[in-house]
Amino acid sequence: MGRSEMRVVVKLVVVLATIFALQWQITAEKYLSQHKLKSHILQDSIIKKINENPNAGWKADRNSRFSNTTVGEFRRLLGVKPLPHRELQQTPDIYLISYLYDALILCFSFIWWRITSHPDQGHCGSCWAFGAVESLSDRFCVHFGVNISLSVNDLLSCCGFLCGSGCNGGYPIFAWRYLMHHGVVTEECDPYFDTTGCSHPGCEPGYPTPKCVRKCVKGNQMWRASKHYSVSAYRVHSDPHDIMAEVYKNGPVEVSYTVYEDFAHYKSGVYKHVTGDALGGHAVKLIGWGTTVDGEDYWLVANQWNRSWGDDGYFKIRRGTNECGIEGDVVAGLPSTKNLVREFVSDDFEDAVM
Repeated sequence: MGRSEMRVVVKLVVVLATIFALQWQITAEKYLSQHKLKSHILQDSIIKKINENPNAGWKADRNSRFSNTTVGEFRRLLGVKPLPHRELQQTPDIYLISYLYDALILCFSFIWWRITSHPDQGHCGSCWAFGAVESLSDRFCVHFGVNISLSVNDLLSCCGFLCGSGCNGGYPIFAWRYLMHHGVVTEECDPYFDTTGCSHPGCEPGYPTPKCVRKCVKGNQMWRASKHYSVSAYRVHSDPHDIMAEVYKNGPVEVSYTVYEDFAHYKSGVYKHVTGDALGGHAVKLIGWGTTVDGEDYWLVANQWNRSWGDDGYFKIRRGTNECGIEGDVVAGLPSTKNLVREFVSDDFEDAVM
């Protein structure tokens, strides 16, 4: 079998696995009992099962982020809606492995680090928006050297039904299309609405989607002038090397995957699903990859559940096996220079005056 035929077979297997995972996610969410939904997400039995398993490869703990959280409340944070099969077929995949293969052979580990705050999506199922906006913000830094934080709130509140259902979930690829056609303002112009996070007991009630106001909180800033755009929206082919090449060349990407009960307990190591029911789909920002001293390949991912969860807000997950479907739904877009010229001219003028 030739290389091209092998690619077709691999792609078909991944597509079928992704469809199966989405159907399993829908079925699992539908049949969770009310008793289960009202129980606490953190369970000593799960922690024990993982930490006493020599083959687990990761450590579990009682993350304070979810100390008073029920399974039902936790599920609200998992805001990725299953993409219709028709949309999966119509969205083209990007292949980059042949372009960067030689560089990747030498790159056993690679990480995009950028000094940013550790975001917290709070009570809202806005992960689909966070993954897109955080990735695009980083790509402005990668491509143009611009350190900027873009507004999740703009995308969450103003995309409306085009992206899904706001705090009740959305579609990552549609989020990137919104970034391409409408752009988002800066975080300074339109800050995230839920500043409380989930630090208070119970995290109840869940917040409704904020209203789209299209006005900067500071009177000296203009909404349209604060917009930043993507010039494209695409899916990355599910081959791990294609994902690595995309991250290496263009910066972090948004990935979606199925979350199981045990994931809420993650503390360190390379995550693999060990135990617990499927609870829903989650979107995050994938920033790099590496290999442990024991030879296990992993992806390094930034979550938006603040620094009290996981390994200082980050987690590692097994690479190369489509763990929990994380390699089957990778989306991204390239940053646009629109409005950047105005910023550069303004900065140069201020420097000249000073």
